[in-house]
Formats: sequence, C-alpha cells, structure tokens
Amino acid sequence: MNPPAPDFNRVRDVADAVRNQIARVLVGQEQRVTLLLAALLADGHVLLEGVPGVAKTLTARLLARTLRVDFARIQFTPDLMPADVLGTSIFDPRTTAFSFRKGPVFANLVLIDEINRAPAKTQAALFEVMEERQVTADGETHPLGPPFMVIATQNPIEHEGTYRLPEAQLDRFLFKIEVGYPTLDEETGILEKLSGSAPQERVDAVEAVLDAGELEALRALVRQVHVEPPLLRYVATAVHTTRNHPMLSLGASPRASLSIVAAARALAVLSGRDFVTPEDLQEVAYPVLRHRIQLTPEQEMEGVRPDEAVRNVLDRIEVPR
Repeated sequence: MNPPAPDFNRVRDVADAVRNQIARVLVGQEQRVTLLLAALLADGHVLLEGVPGVAKTLTARLLARTLRVDFARIQFTPDLMPADVLGTSIFDPRTTAFSFRKGPVFANLVLIDEINRAPAKTQAALFEVMEERQVTADGETHPLGPPFMVIATQNPIEHEGTYRLPEAQLDRFLFKIEVGYPTLDEETGILEKLSGSAPQERVDAVEAVLDAGELEALRALVRQVHVEPPLLRYVATAVHTTRNHPMLSLGASPRASLSIVAAARALAVLSGRDFVTPEDLQEVAYPVLRHRIQLTPEQEMEGVRPDEAVRNVLDRIEVPR
C-alpha cells in the first residue's frame, strides 16, 4: 500500500491562520510576516532592521504568540556578558560540584532586541548556538531542543554605543528583512485599528495555532519540495556571480546558495505547491543576499543599496523555464 501523498495545502492553511492572527494587530505587513514564516519553516534565523517604532519587536512577539513554544526576549546592552545569554556554571556547596544554569537562549523562539548594542564577545557567543543549536560551557555540551529560531533587531541609523555585526555573525541569519515606514493608507489603518486599545491587550488577543510537533511535521514537508536541476544551476550561477561582480568587493559563500534553495522551498509550500519556481528563488534572493555581500567603496559613496547589486546580478543571468 502506497503512503498518503504529502498535504502541502496543510502548510498553506496553517500559514493563513498565523497571518490572520498577526493581522489582528499588524497592518500592511503581509510580506514581512510571509518571510518570517518562510524562515521558520526553513529552520533559519532572521535579522529585522529598521528605525525605531516600525514594530520590529512587536512582530517577533506576535509570531511567538501564534506558536505554542517557549519564548524569550533578551535586551542587548553594552554591559551584557556572554554568560547572561548562554548561562553559567554555579557552585553548589551542598554537592561541592558545579552545575550549569541555563541562560535565556534556551528557548524555542528567542528575540534579541538591538543585537548591535552588545560588544563583540557577547555577539560571538551566539555563533555556536545559532549554527549548531548547542551551548558548550566548561567542556560540556548542552543541546537546545527543536525548534530553535533567533529573531534579532537592529537600528540602521543609530551608531552611538553600537557594535557592528561581523560578517561571520551576519552569515548565520537566513534573512535580513528591512522594515520601512508604512504607507499613508497603512498608517491610517494603524490608527483606526489600534488607537483605542492598550498594547498588551492587543498582543494578548493573538491566539496560538501551531505547536512544536506540528511545526516539525510542516518542516518535513518543506524538505520534500522538488527543485529542478536547472534551478539549482541558476542559484549557483547567481551566487558565483556575486564573487566576480564590479559593484561588489565581497561576494556570497555557498551557505547563501543553500539558504536561497531552502527559503524558496519554504516559500513554495506557503503557496501550497510542491515545487519551486524561478519567481520563488528571485523573491528570496534579496533578503538572503543583502547582508552577505559588500559593495565597493565607490558604490557606497554613490549611495547604492545592496538590493540594487542583487538586482543587477539577477538581470545578468538567463532565467530557466
């Protein structure tokens, strides 16, 4: 007897339920929420960048409310130490031995607010936990249970008392999502919907629609999405082109190629499809690549944005059909 066919429409239905819950509070942020869901399904981390007041932290909190998982929020500050994030060994005089006390990073969904406020040694403490889903302390390894996702925020315009994220840290984020100002109509809608209620009341109104077990099942479906060999070649060519592009001084690594494919698979499933299209790859290429490439000094002086370089790269490559 053949096993039942995967129900890809199930993922789309769950995603719609999450979007509907978040839309009870957020106005006009469908693309942002879709990318967050794609990262969640692709088992990736997200960096949200935008000026203060554009609901970066609120978005992460609302996503956590739709999931029946452990949630932790860590406010990064200049005096924050690695042990404040990861945990530390505590001496127990009763047993005359040290025991590891887990830090706030031992949660399923971790919001790191203003990640560039902490110094380099605290940022570096996240390398292992984000990539390998474990913490090593005093020679002992402590695994984190699935699912595990980091959503970090940062302000791109304020540099006083901040520490620029190194490329190795940025590369561990699947997406960098740029959060801009709302349109006039969206801001009007925000005022109409939210001006009469308290902030916490609005967040509390969002209900959970997915637990950890169901999320793992949906992730398994994502891994079954088919990608044609010509599309894999298309991704490899695009990433390879960033390493020899006149607008760029630093191109993307093979991790970027893997990230584009994984994110495109998740995006396809969110649309109820079991196959990836060129449009899926092109849509995720921008949030996957914009933080993994570096413009030449000349391009930066002219005010060129990384997305313009990504667009130029994609325009140079023939799209497979």
